[in-house]
Amino acid sequence: MSHPFDPNQLQFFLTIPSPCPYLPGRMERKIFTQLDPLDGPHLNNYLTHAGFRRSQNVIYRPACETCRECRSLRVRAADFEPSRSFRRTLRRNADLDPALTPAIATQEQYDLLSRYLAHRHPGGGMTGMDFTRYEMMVEECASETEIVEYRNSKGVLTACMLIDRLNDGLSLVYSFFAPEALDRSLGNFMILDQISRCQMEDLPYLYLGYWVPGSPKMDYKARFQPAEILGHRGWIGVDAA
Repeated sequence: MSHPFDPNQLQFFLTIPSPCPYLPGRMERKIFTQLDPLDGPHLNNYLTHAGFRRSQNVIYRPACETCRECRSLRVRAADFEPSRSFRRTLRRNADLDPALTPAIATQEQYDLLSRYLAHRHPGGGMTGMDFTRYEMMVEECASETEIVEYRNSKGVLTACMLIDRLNDGLSLVYSFFAPEALDRSLGNFMILDQISRCQMEDLPYLYLGYWVPGSPKMDYKARFQPAEILGHRGWIGVDAA
C-alpha cells in the first residue's frame, strides 16, 4: 500500500546559523518540515529512515554547511548482548516497574521533568518549561507516540521515556529521570529496557537519534553495539564506517 502523502510535495525550511550545542566553535543549521496530523505517522516513518528527528510536530535534520558529524544511529536489537557494565546497570534497576501509557501529559510527569531539567540542564532551552508546553510536547505530536513510566517499589515515578513507534522499531524521542538517582544510570537503563522490548516484540531496530563523534554528550550512544549509522549509501555498521 502506498503512503497517503507525496514526499515530493513536502515543503522544507532552513534555520539560520546558530552555535552548535555539541562541538565547540562550530555553527549548526537544520532543515525541517511540519508533520500533518493525518499523514504524520507515515511521514515520521519515512523521514526517520532518511535521518530526520522529531520534536513535537516538527521533524528536522542537520544541514550544516561545513560539518557532517551528526550521524543517525540505530541499534540492531536482535544482535545486542549487554556488556558486564550494562548487566550491572540492569541489576541496579531491577526494582523498577515499567508501564506503557498513552501519550497524555500528567502533573506527576511534569514535576519529574522540571526537577530533571533544573539539575541536569540548568539554563538550557527547555528549562522553565511550563505545564502547557509540556502538554504540547507530549500530546500535540502527529505520530504514533507513547510514554513508558518507570516506578520504584513504592510506586514513585522515577523515570520516563517518550517513544515513537515506527514500522521497523522504536525511536527514542526524549527521556528524563530523578536527578538524585545518579548511581542508577537511568538513561542507559531505559535504553537497555527498550532494546529488550524490541527483542520481545521482534522489532529489528531501536533508533537513538544523533550520535556526534567527539562530543562528550553523545559518547554514551556508541556503547550500544552492534549499531548502524546512516551514510550516503544507506545504513552501515559503525565498525564499517
